Amino acid sequence: MKVIGRREHMDFPEWGLKDIEVKIDTGAYSSAIHCHHMEVVKKDGVDHLRFQLLDPDHPEYEDRYYYSREFSDKKVKSSSGDQEHRYALKTSVVIGKKRYRVQFTLTNRSEMRYPVLIGRKFLRKKFLVDVSQKDILKNQKQKK
Repeated sequence: MKVIGRREHMDFPEWGLKDIEVKIDTGAYSSAIHCHHMEVVKKDGVDHLRFQLLDPDHPEYEDRYYYSREFSDKKVKSSSGDQEHRYALKTSVVIGKKRYRVQFTLTNRSEMRYPVLIGRKFLRKKFLVDVSQKDILKNQKQKK
């Protein structure tokens, strides 16, 4: 298993996002990404989830909509313990030098410090988390 820190950086190649700071959270089961303006729309007669990623004040924010045909509805217990409805979808991420397929729930994280939270469902059997460190994989990548 690869050792990662409590904070790392990821690329989201399908969405053209690079070097996004993410919080590694072993207390969270699922992974989440900040989204807004989410709605199901018909495109060529097929339901698509339309959404915007990140906050307008984030350096990587582009005022554009993203679309996904492959999405689901989930009930998720929030950090406050309340059940909430969220859309979920899978996308590719690159962390360190390796590419993975990860399921994210889409939620408003504008009040949170990090736009992306990585939970233990993804971490399991792939990573060990050293909470005393951060940016381990990014620093290793830069050294090479």
